[in-house]
Amino acid sequence: MLKIAITRPYAVDGEDAIIRHLLANGFDIVHLRKPDADIDYCRELLQRLTHSELKRVVIHDYYSLYAEFTLRGIHLNKNIASYPVDYQGTRTRSCHSFDEVIRYKYECDYLFLSPIFDSISKSGYHSNFSHSELLDASKRGVIDSKVIALGGVTFDKLPYLQSLHFGGVAMMGALDDVMPF
Repeated sequence: MLKIAITRPYAVDGEDAIIRHLLANGFDIVHLRKPDADIDYCRELLQRLTHSELKRVVIHDYYSLYAEFTLRGIHLNKNIASYPVDYQGTRTRSCHSFDEVIRYKYECDYLFLSPIFDSISKSGYHSNFSHSELLDASKRGVIDSKVIALGGVTFDKLPYLQSLHFGGVAMMGALDDVMPF
């Protein structure tokens, strides 16, 4: 099961050490999501990472940094609507319904589906899906190895999410238990 860490949306002191720790301790990929930080902060952060660490970073907000640092990929969202011409990296995007998953699954290497559970980091951001809806989507093959569970995901929920055939999990709020931000 793929384990993805998502950064806090704002600048964090010592964030290069946090990213390094997450990658060295069980996380496969880090999504650099920084809508509340500027491109210069992101550039300086990426400059402090090694080449092998950069190959495990997907960028959310400043797609020009993908080529500048040879990152793993670009995540489509409200800030980045499409991939650059001749883009060859990992393709990811956020989805908030099963219909979106069905629509975009074959264009992407993986997709986030959220919120699966009530969010830890976003107050008032509640689950979009009941257990029966998740089970049905799993049985129909909507949830599969390309779909990453996001939203309220904690380590104790991994067996449940594996039983539904999610290809992985993405965490932000639960990272407080692993590493203080």
